[in-house]
Amino acid sequence: MNTAGTAGTADTAGTAATADSALPAGQQPVYPDPAALRRVTEELSGAPPLVLPGECDRLKDRLAAVARGEALLLQGGDCAETFDGVSEHAVHSKLTTLMQMSAVLTYAVAIPVVKVGRLAGQYAKPRSLPTETREGVTLPVYRGDAVNGPAFTPQARIPDPERLLRAYRASSHTLNLVRAFTASGRAGLGQVHEWNRDFIAGSPLRARYETIAAGIDRALHFMRATGARPRDFDDSEFFVSHEGLLLDYEGPLTRRDDRTGRSYAASGHMLWIGERTRDADGAHVAYFSRIANPIGVKLGPATTADAALRLIDRLDPDREPGRLTFVVRLGVDRVREVLPPLVEKVTASGARVVWACDPMHGNTLVAPSGHKTRRFDDILGEVRGFFEVHRALGTHAGGLHVELTGDDVTECLGGGHDLGFPDLFHRYESACDPRLNRGQSLDLAFRVAGFLEDARPALDGLAG
Repeated sequence: MNTAGTAGTADTAGTAATADSALPAGQQPVYPDPAALRRVTEELSGAPPLVLPGECDRLKDRLAAVARGEALLLQGGDCAETFDGVSEHAVHSKLTTLMQMSAVLTYAVAIPVVKVGRLAGQYAKPRSLPTETREGVTLPVYRGDAVNGPAFTPQARIPDPERLLRAYRASSHTLNLVRAFTASGRAGLGQVHEWNRDFIAGSPLRARYETIAAGIDRALHFMRATGARPRDFDDSEFFVSHEGLLLDYEGPLTRRDDRTGRSYAASGHMLWIGERTRDADGAHVAYFSRIANPIGVKLGPATTADAALRLIDRLDPDREPGRLTFVVRLGVDRVREVLPPLVEKVTASGARVVWACDPMHGNTLVAPSGHKTRRFDDILGEVRGFFEVHRALGTHAGGLHVELTGDDVTECLGGGHDLGFPDLFHRYESACDPRLNRGQSLDLAFRVAGFLEDARPALDGLAG
């Protein structure tokens, strides 16, 4: 992850608090002490940027390649990061898992994979209901560590603006670990594939995956023999992203680039708008329309093509490849029905968006134990449907957006080790939604690689 561009100056005119205060803003916490919130936002306004404009521009260039069909996007990480979860081990395990998945997918599609983590800022979550009730007691819902605490007590659930400063510091620490790891030389394609060999050796699906691993071996030997590398792409290049949910956090961290005069969210390379806050006339869309970062929007099964086109008009009026990513979260039972008209009408409009598949949020169920969980086969099924729709339409399936961890948690069902409902009790550690563990994440990459290999001629045609 290269540093580039200038730090810029605080863009106080672009803050959500001043520019968008009259617009509806969903999912925002109500702080009991407005004066404390003002003190925090003033401190954030003077804080150093977490990312630089040149880094954001570099990611936009990479995503433009995805929009043209010349690359694939892999975006993944925690559902919700926690302050206690910021450690060298946790960051390293998530990065290595994403690097391993990337190596497998790079071989399958024979084009570069752009790696973006749900890291260094994913500290707030939208929620379906404002409160939750346990044993007759009703309290405000947990909205992520940037807002309140997970403990079911009145004190923990009070929104605290000081947590915004803790989120900034935790994000800074995470970014330092990311940069140190990617600069160490340990994330090259050859090294990552060695880790994959270790995974395959212990996988119950070893026989299925050895063919793909052997193909990667041959490709690496060829690259070493010819000195070839994916042009302009660094194996260890890595970017960070999060949902830009809290406008009292994103606004004060907006910076104007002294080189160009454009404003950037300095909290992450890429930010996205969630399904619950994508109102085209709302404060989130207004704020995102003014920042120059690459941005995403989550689209659920109720999204109409007209709504998608309106979002493009608001967020990408210049139709700039790499600027806008649509992350579709439709569910395994709806993806083949809902996705085609969206893709067809957006493509017909001339917009060059990146299409990414979030196979997690449309496939959540509640286990008999009360745990929220997801079935691996449903996740894989939605991914397969996503790629099949794009293949049938002759468009580029841009990539994956998944919730995962590098740890051996037991939050999702199925996968190579076939986790069942009783296993959810062993290591269910998510602060919010269930994540794929390391084994399931790599199972997904190898399974996807299997059917993408079969489609490689079609993908080559798109890239050409």
